[in-house]
Amino acid sequence: MTSPKIVMPSQIVMRATASLIGYARNSRTHDERQIDVLCKSITEYGFTNPVLIDGNRGVIAGHGRIMAAEKLGLVEVPCIELRHLTNEQKRAYLIADNAIGTMSGWNEALLAQELADLSGVGIEGTDLGFDAAEIDRLMETLGKDFGGKAKKDALDESTYTTKIQVPVYEPKGECPPVRDLFDNGKTKELVAEIDAAGLPSDVASFLRLAAERHTSFNFRNIAEYYAHADERTQSLMERSALVIIDFNAAIENGFVRLTERLGQLAEKEGWNGAD
Repeated sequence: MTSPKIVMPSQIVMRATASLIGYARNSRTHDERQIDVLCKSITEYGFTNPVLIDGNRGVIAGHGRIMAAEKLGLVEVPCIELRHLTNEQKRAYLIADNAIGTMSGWNEALLAQELADLSGVGIEGTDLGFDAAEIDRLMETLGKDFGGKAKKDALDESTYTTKIQVPVYEPKGECPPVRDLFDNGKTKELVAEIDAAGLPSDVASFLRLAAERHTSFNFRNIAEYYAHADERTQSLMERSALVIIDFNAAIENGFVRLTERLGQLAEKEGWNGAD
């Protein structure tokens, strides 16, 4: 069977952002939230998806990316020129490029686990294009059976749900030093940048607080430290949601969302709190 002749673009070219001409009848809309997410993606990962243009710098695909580039102040963006397309093909491809992407779906069990794991290292689902309601719904799926014993067993082994048994905290070794309970290297780097930015004091204080979300915790060591701690320290650790003694109290005090995340991190490290 003869393979079809397919045009393969041979190079990426840089074009001035301001010189690109959007299609006036583009039916795909881009709201402010999507542009913000695109900005974060470009900043974090680079401009990895070139804009598609014709031979006259007319945009075929990538209107949203151009809007993000403008918001970020990018003077140039990478482009691929599709000079071979007719006017009719350009119009058709603009629609097809957007519509085809909506045809795919998600394996929600795997997606939920990925989002939970990424959240544990400071990458939030809201930065990846999901809104808070979607994330809440997906997190709920971690405790559900998606059909099949193998899937159920896999979820049971790797997820944290309201069915978790209250752990028994007993010393299993030496009490770890406090420095081994957390890693705040990334937080310190970010705080240093904030301090050097010359920001208004209230803005800098706010950003320093926000930077703390990059501190990661070693929950195996935290559990061991808790087991060795005095009663007052244990109480403060419980109130800080670093450990769970009374799960119903954790719900009452509003710790559920946080403790689900901590539980996922703990299980990722291989600790289930009761072994």
